[in-house]
Amino acid sequence: MSVARVLSGAILGLAASIALAADPDQAIRSTLNSLEPGLPIEAIAESPFTGLYQVHLKGGRLLYASADGKFLLQGNLYQYRDGEAINLTRQAESKGIAKEINAIPTSEMVVFSPKEPAKAHITVFTDTDCGYCQKLHSEVPELNRRGIEVRYVAFPRQGIGSRGYNTLVSVWCAKDRKEAMNLAKSRENVPAATCTNPVAKQYELGQMVGVSGTPSIILGNGEMIPGYQPAPQLAEIALQAK
Repeated sequence: MSVARVLSGAILGLAASIALAADPDQAIRSTLNSLEPGLPIEAIAESPFTGLYQVHLKGGRLLYASADGKFLLQGNLYQYRDGEAINLTRQAESKGIAKEINAIPTSEMVVFSPKEPAKAHITVFTDTDCGYCQKLHSEVPELNRRGIEVRYVAFPRQGIGSRGYNTLVSVWCAKDRKEAMNLAKSRENVPAATCTNPVAKQYELGQMVGVSGTPSIILGNGEMIPGYQPAPQLAEIALQAK
């Protein structure tokens, strides 16, 4: 699903044949379905801004629409509160992303856990060929030492069937996933292996929640950090977001 494509269609204007529905939910769905059939709409509800409705898409993304469905908006909605601007869009999207990520069984991840009970966790969309992914992986022991559990999910940047995809499949199908991940992140050969695996599914999930590069780090509250962060800084952020 391309949000940009939806909005570009809206900018050109709605077709005259779209009838005004009896209620906002119907009107907004009619508009969006005419522009992007099959758009994964999870819910439509009033936003905190009077007269503006928020459209929750599967994966956590948000669009805004007028009650009659004739105006669409993509962007951040802020509320001025107690002397600061609160990003309401980011808060809502983070909740949706957290829902999707927390639904992934840890059995489908490659998990590096601290020796003591974890204080917080991060979920990392990773590609084994990514230089900054390798740098982040070298700091996993430090993250563990600081009480952060690191959960890897797959995101082959070059797509399904690429060399990176095949390497990730071999990692997920290895008898010891953590050792295979260590080899891959050290640019060493990972023995080829195949099995029923979640690599393609996780890649599609990453696209749905807005991952565009690696590493993309999802905090416990669903907030996304697009890119590498040094272990001390990342651990502090993760502890604050648990």
